[in-house]
Amino acid sequence: MKLENIALFDMDGTLCDYDAGLFEKLEELRSSDEPTFHPPIRSNAPEYIKKRSDLIRRSEDWWENLPRFQLGWDILEVAKELGYRTMILTQGPRKNPYAWSGKKKWIDRNLGEDQDVTMTRDKGLIYGKILVDDFTGYVERWLGWRKRGLVIMPASKENEGYSHEQVIRYNGENLEEVREAMEKAKLREE
Repeated sequence: MKLENIALFDMDGTLCDYDAGLFEKLEELRSSDEPTFHPPIRSNAPEYIKKRSDLIRRSEDWWENLPRFQLGWDILEVAKELGYRTMILTQGPRKNPYAWSGKKKWIDRNLGEDQDVTMTRDKGLIYGKILVDDFTGYVERWLGWRKRGLVIMPASKENEGYSHEQVIRYNGENLEEVREAMEKAKLREE
């Protein structure tokens, strides 16, 4: 059985600008005498900011209307040009069904109802020749099972300085390097 040329695409921080979407909603709720907090909300944020963030993320509408993240869309276009079968691979929050349904609505609106999608708790279990994901934890788990897999990582502050021989960090200026690596992965023998 011949393995398919599948490119897996994450959503949050890859195709969707999760941080910009969260920041926008936090700003709508911020009082004029409160400090501004930029996502990602870490442990150093006050408890009320964490609770507001949780409240925002409980909205199906918020997930459905996240803005596009251009770096991920650049890579998606290359994958399509090269003839990859593209699949969305997104992590579904354990206790937030609104995220699951909102993400599916986002996919339908931005990529079409026929777009293949897998929502999972463990991205490492899903096959693809390429994973496009910004989060190092998911990347490490996926690469643990794919000794010849290729990861394209949209650059962010969170993955700055990350390095792995199977990972290309895409910063908007090295698209030709990304394209060449994706072509090579597509031609790789089983």
